[in-house]
Amino acid sequence: MKHLLTFVLLYAVAIVSPVLHAETRYEADVIVYGGTAAGVVAAISVANQGKSVVLYEPKKHLGGMVTGGLGRTDYGNQHVIGGMSREFFERNGAKYDKSIEWFLEPHVAEEVYDEWLTEAGVMVVNNHPGKFVTAIKMDGASIQGFSCSDLAFSGKIFIDASYEGDLMALADISYTWGREGQDEYGETLAGQIKYSPKHQFAAGVSPRDDDNELSPLIQGPDPKAYGKADKKIQAYNFRICMTQVPDNMVPWPKPEGYDPSDWDLLARYLEAVPGLTMGKLMHPALVIPNGKTDTNNNGAISTDYIGESWGYPEGTPEERAAIWEKHKRYNQGFLYFLAHDPRVPQELRDEMNSWGLAKDEFVDNDNWPHQLYIREARRMIGHYVMTQKDLQTERTKDDSIGMGSYNSDSHNVQRIIVEEEGPWGDEVPMVINEGDMQVSVRPYEIAYGALVPKAEECTNLLSVSTISASHVAYSSIRMEPQYMIMGEAAGVAAAHAIEQGVNVQEINVSLLQGVLRENGGILSMADIDADYIDVRKLPGIVLDEEEVDLYGKWRLSSSTFPYVGMGYAHEHDDAKGTTVAVYRPTLPKDGAYEVFVSYAPHTNRCTAAEYSVYSEDGVETVVVNQRTKIEDGQSPLVSIGTFNFKAGRSGWIKLNAQDGAVGYLIADAIQWIPVEE
Repeated sequence: MKHLLTFVLLYAVAIVSPVLHAETRYEADVIVYGGTAAGVVAAISVANQGKSVVLYEPKKHLGGMVTGGLGRTDYGNQHVIGGMSREFFERNGAKYDKSIEWFLEPHVAEEVYDEWLTEAGVMVVNNHPGKFVTAIKMDGASIQGFSCSDLAFSGKIFIDASYEGDLMALADISYTWGREGQDEYGETLAGQIKYSPKHQFAAGVSPRDDDNELSPLIQGPDPKAYGKADKKIQAYNFRICMTQVPDNMVPWPKPEGYDPSDWDLLARYLEAVPGLTMGKLMHPALVIPNGKTDTNNNGAISTDYIGESWGYPEGTPEERAAIWEKHKRYNQGFLYFLAHDPRVPQELRDEMNSWGLAKDEFVDNDNWPHQLYIREARRMIGHYVMTQKDLQTERTKDDSIGMGSYNSDSHNVQRIIVEEEGPWGDEVPMVINEGDMQVSVRPYEIAYGALVPKAEECTNLLSVSTISASHVAYSSIRMEPQYMIMGEAAGVAAAHAIEQGVNVQEINVSLLQGVLRENGGILSMADIDADYIDVRKLPGIVLDEEEVDLYGKWRLSSSTFPYVGMGYAHEHDDAKGTTVAVYRPTLPKDGAYEVFVSYAPHTNRCTAAEYSVYSEDGVETVVVNQRTKIEDGQSPLVSIGTFNFKAGRSGWIKLNAQDGAVGYLIADAIQWIPVEE
């Protein structure tokens, strides 16, 4: 890497320890371990605060998954991504003469990071294969330094930005991995899931072949530990950059040791469900510039190597390398099987062979991604633990350092055999996938306390990729824009800890928040210019969608402004015309009230939403076209008339789609304002 050639080595003299005797030593105010997107941004953030910093990444490439194939950014609500995280996407957009670009060509994203690091003057030490952190020097609860084979690093503050959390673990900081049980934090989504329809088999498939041999893609029988804790990890995969541009295509590689029998379960599934297309077996999102995809998992058997990630969090470097290679053989074998095996329908084979790897990506790695998608490994148990409630009901934080908004998204954890009657009838035993969790969330605030350990365990480390969170909460926070948000906050916090002469747990959080906001950070919905409407500041009586009775299938969203509060309820894809929302206010006095409704207008909204007002005047239904645009600067709360109500809860409003209406019904806030006589 050019950074290693650009900077002069620094030699540490302050540490004398057998652990840190090494050929080459580096010293700085702050040491960042892990060149993920979080690590890159954390290092730049430190440099921007005027502190010296060294960024260490054992591998050659920087950026983690952002430069390793995850080009279709999991941004959730774009409005809550601010600060340096947003700046990265703006810098990426500048490469295409655009104001911002969320979908990334891997090599361009890496170029952006390289230029940004050089511009900030960050010292980067990388391309030391296999030299992961192996030893640490502690003075009580303070890290003095660590070594990676013949390299040693010393500093005042340390940031662990690795996906694995190895520095955190060596410092003897509490951590966990796998899934908590429902009783651990009172999370209804925790533990083993009984059945999830997402990425599931569309038909019954036997787990055994004609010789009664169990497929190697199956872990075993259903443990029936619903809601219980385990040490099993959601599936990993490679995010594959594909193309159909003839001059930029590389044929699917045949992996070493390829065995067609490994794919017998997939062959039986293809036979059981005729007509499966490539898009039902993977998700080739053709949104990356210059005709490329970020191809992700989709369906029952896909690029996710279910069950083979379990040993990764606590694995040795050698064991992790073996898991990495096993995933590479699996993903390449999956693609090669679909393109060449005679058991695959010819039409599907032809479709597969119309695609190939992008020749201009990952050019030093045979066009294969250099980063395994480690969706989850260790998680710190820190000063504050983010849990399900922090995503759903307690979404504001006094020490907020940024916001998240992506679904609570965990991929499948295991592929198991069910003996009882399953979703396909009474033909058993059959195979199901278990662990997929897709739950909508509204924007929520991320606590600074989740970046720092308990003070009695370590006083000078911040963790940004292995944040203190339960499996349920981590499944949303783990998105790369949020990693960068947390990286920026960790960098500023590290600088402040040095300047203030305090532990990372004791910094002035208000000052930290001020710096983040000055740099465009979004720490609460109130930071989103004038678009955010705080329910608490509205006059009259206001019921947001969180406080109403929702019947049928709804999902939460916050993607389209304007709306009231943190978002709105969005009719589910397969529930059009069957959903109902009931608003029951507690009104302070008898009299006339003007009623206003909000519906986050968009071109796909319900063309005829019926608001049936039950008041002292009887029942009156007002029809609203939820596609009607709200002009800039205009309140999203639209009047539907004035009605007489009794004090208390006798009056109410029912919202549903009119027969024959098209589009998605939206349930947002309804407001009652007393009419003064």
